Amino acid sequence: MATTERMQAAPGPRAVEERTREIGRELFRRIGGGASPLDRAWWDDQLMGLTMDDPEVKVQLFRFIDALPTLVEPASVRRHLNEYLAEAGVRVPALLSMPLAMAPPGPVGDRMLAGMARAAATRMARRFITGSTPQEAFRTVLGLRRKRVAFTADLLGEAVITEAEADAYRHTCIELIRGLAGPLAEEPEIRLIDRDEHGPIPRANLSLKLTSLTARFDPTAAEATADRVLDRLRPILREAIARWAFVNVDMEQYAYKDLTYAIFRRVLDEAEFRAYPHFGIVCQAYLRDAEADLRMLLGWAEGRGTPVTVRLVKGAYWDYEVLHARQVGWPIPVWARKWETDACYERCSDFLLDHRRWLRPAFGSHNLRSLAHAMAGAEVRGIPTDSYEVQILHGMGDPIRRALVGRGHRVRVYSPYGAMLPGMAYLVRRLLENTSNESFLKASAQGDAPIGELLKSPQEVGTMRALATRARPEAEPGVLPPFANQPPVDFSRAENRDRMRAALEEVRSRLGREYPLLIGPDEVRTGDSLVSESPSDASLIVGRSAKATRDHADRALSGAEAAYPSWSGRPDRERADVLLKAAAIMRARLFELAAWEVFECAKPWQEATADVDEAIDFCEFYARRMIDLADPRRRDVAGETNRLSYFGRGPAVVIPPWNFPLAIPCGMTAAALVAGCPVVLKPAEQSPVMAWHLVSILREAGAPPEVVQYLPGVGEEVGAALVEDPRAAVVAFTGSRAVGLSINRSAAETRPGQRHVKRVIAEMGGKNAIIVDDDADLDEAVVGVLASALGYAGQKCSACSRAIVLDGVYDAFVSRLAEAVPSWTVGPADDPDSAVPPVIDAEARDRIERAKADARSEGRVVADVDVDPLRDRGHYVGPLIVADVDPKARVAREEIFGPVLAVIRANDLDDALRIANGVEYALTGGLYSRSPAHIERVRGSFLVGNLYINRPCTGALVDRQPFGGFRMSGIGTKAGGPDYLLEFLLARCVTENTMRRGFAPDVDELAEVEVRGDVGI
Repeated sequence: MATTERMQAAPGPRAVEERTREIGRELFRRIGGGASPLDRAWWDDQLMGLTMDDPEVKVQLFRFIDALPTLVEPASVRRHLNEYLAEAGVRVPALLSMPLAMAPPGPVGDRMLAGMARAAATRMARRFITGSTPQEAFRTVLGLRRKRVAFTADLLGEAVITEAEADAYRHTCIELIRGLAGPLAEEPEIRLIDRDEHGPIPRANLSLKLTSLTARFDPTAAEATADRVLDRLRPILREAIARWAFVNVDMEQYAYKDLTYAIFRRVLDEAEFRAYPHFGIVCQAYLRDAEADLRMLLGWAEGRGTPVTVRLVKGAYWDYEVLHARQVGWPIPVWARKWETDACYERCSDFLLDHRRWLRPAFGSHNLRSLAHAMAGAEVRGIPTDSYEVQILHGMGDPIRRALVGRGHRVRVYSPYGAMLPGMAYLVRRLLENTSNESFLKASAQGDAPIGELLKSPQEVGTMRALATRARPEAEPGVLPPFANQPPVDFSRAENRDRMRAALEEVRSRLGREYPLLIGPDEVRTGDSLVSESPSDASLIVGRSAKATRDHADRALSGAEAAYPSWSGRPDRERADVLLKAAAIMRARLFELAAWEVFECAKPWQEATADVDEAIDFCEFYARRMIDLADPRRRDVAGETNRLSYFGRGPAVVIPPWNFPLAIPCGMTAAALVAGCPVVLKPAEQSPVMAWHLVSILREAGAPPEVVQYLPGVGEEVGAALVEDPRAAVVAFTGSRAVGLSINRSAAETRPGQRHVKRVIAEMGGKNAIIVDDDADLDEAVVGVLASALGYAGQKCSACSRAIVLDGVYDAFVSRLAEAVPSWTVGPADDPDSAVPPVIDAEARDRIERAKADARSEGRVVADVDVDPLRDRGHYVGPLIVADVDPKARVAREEIFGPVLAVIRANDLDDALRIANGVEYALTGGLYSRSPAHIERVRGSFLVGNLYINRPCTGALVDRQPFGGFRMSGIGTKAGGPDYLLEFLLARCVTENTMRRGFAPDVDELAEVEVRGDVGI
């Protein structure tokens, strides 16, 4: 990128490398043997080494430290410590077991053990956390200044999930600037830390996270999120300018990166902030985007005309980014190997030095090689030492800090600020970094590697560690790769948001069309139609679908019956290929199909694209499963062969719901088709247009017209006719319990001419509960319960409608839950900032409002969102949360299918399980707990088809979480699982006697079979 900055000639790499190693050796000499046994830090290091060298022990101890702030009762502290250490088994060192032995079980011993645990954790926390009040922070800062060290204060605390908490974070930032800037201005100047090459620099320095300035930092709604953040960020920046303080914006997860940079650029382009040079932001070198991010910042800063500081770090979320990317199927955004991150860091260091006029460098690292490279690069370029600074973490690398200060460098300590015990999550992350096997500090301090090894260039390390690559064996022709879920759309990427907006506009231009019945090859128009209105805006007609009658049902089943022999007789791979082609078509049309869902069913962006993803997954998974089942099971013995094979049951009637308008009808239809069963699809009356798209796609993919037919109509008329017809062999239904049981009764009756017993597959809803244990992470629990209860306005059979909370955390949970609800904005589905969309139609809205009226009389209302301004526009219902609900109340027993949540108090875990299991449904359930024993107990005792631990109870993925329940929640096996196709299949076993007169089997062959134990499977 071009720059107007006058630059020195680029230094030779050899000169930089030689000087890097010289500086590195000098730093090691200055560090010497590390901390002295006279320093408390030395003893802390020894303790950490003794207890955390074993990875399993370390993990369990960190789990305990993380849970400790929530453990109120001393006995609970003992129980958790015992549970965590038990998971590490015999690997636990005696030092850790000693407190348990010193404090025997009982009230006195439990209090003693809890006191020792809290004292030890607080002592360790004080090493990393500078203070919990401005006064404590100021004392820490003065102590650092006496050592000629600068600081930046970083605010700790709970995750921000309410607007009140976001306001409090803003207030604390402002108070901290005020509390530090004034007193620091009175302190004598220390040239090393109070000036740079341009003159005096601010002494008060604050680091903040943009995610803490709003209750919902959602990249999908980038503009609305930015507006909320900026409303709270501007006052902080104004205070910084008024008090002459520095403000740095921290970087967090990769999903937030682009929006964080966008907000940073947007606010600093505003007139009142444009000329102030004391703002900064982080660049993470472990990201593959790091160099592109720096080029972007350079171009922007040049255009702005005022420099910014860039804190170059390696990054603290590597494990999370790798695991998350693998989990969802996205490209991994971070470098896979440590040496690659180190190499990127050095390239970014060079870039910052070359462009320091606009991007002022701050090198954050504890790796002496990385720091030495930056210093060498500056020296060789002739850049003065005061033109950059080095930043390290408070409580870590004190010997490195002393060595750098002694060498004349400005060192700034990243100083966490906040309450000690609530800051435990931060402490755990710092301890993980400090004890990592990859940690440079550990290697250098403990002498694990010679200095020459530690100072090798990253490229040299990479060359040494490179493994010989092996060519992957080519897949056999025609063999499908293993199933993998369709990756979700990443709406943190601007290009995906643009594609969704474009799809919405394109679909909007196609609203209002007419859709005929599809019966065999014929498009049938009738004199009556189903009118599909948009729930977000009732004035929008999505489409008009012809309405089928009983006569149309008869005609469609006649065609299906006639097509059955030839379709079932086709090779299984041919039927599977239809599904694979359909998946490819849906993948290509993903945003368009999602846009149709937004309009017809008020699916928000992420819910809509996820529904298309699931439809793709059903096609891909069932195609592969049918190919597996197509290979006959063989069980041969000497003189006899046995083959077990499958074929389709016959015509299938598919009656899906509207709430997953593509995924569920696609899953049921695709399973039937690939099994050899022609399908008559009777879509939900509220979503006929989506079903028309599905049938069109399947026909385009190669399904014959008679094999997949489209028959929208009124359920009581055409649906009943299809279920009752003796030609229907399978009925697949998803919907209400009342209709499901009615279908089951009707299908059980054998009618004249019927030669088979109909198979009914029915998923019929739930009254799902999430249990919140008294040691749960309430940040996660509150967000998880709200996501499960209010996502898609509660219109999911898996939605959480009961939160069962243990007494110890009940009041705190209810309080935070109620405060968080207002940030869940109710609005139209096409607005990405809407967290709660409208419900499907006026009938649903009225039914939910009646249920809300009953619920208000059955509990204490803690959140009741008013949607009056939206009522005339569409079918909007405000979320309602009632607490102190009796488990026998209607709101705690009956499915509402809307954004209504009952909160129930439980005395203990036994009581919670009794309440959770005390309903007629058994579909999904959840648990938030940090107790291994409680988690194991709930695994075995919470009777639901899908149990989710420490995550929301919605969002099952095909193959990973086969979906379906029992009791009154369903009939049949789990959708998206290995057994689902068997619901549509019949099995035949063919046995042949191969011992014929005049024939004797080959003796050698029999001997070989005997040796192998070959059973022919």
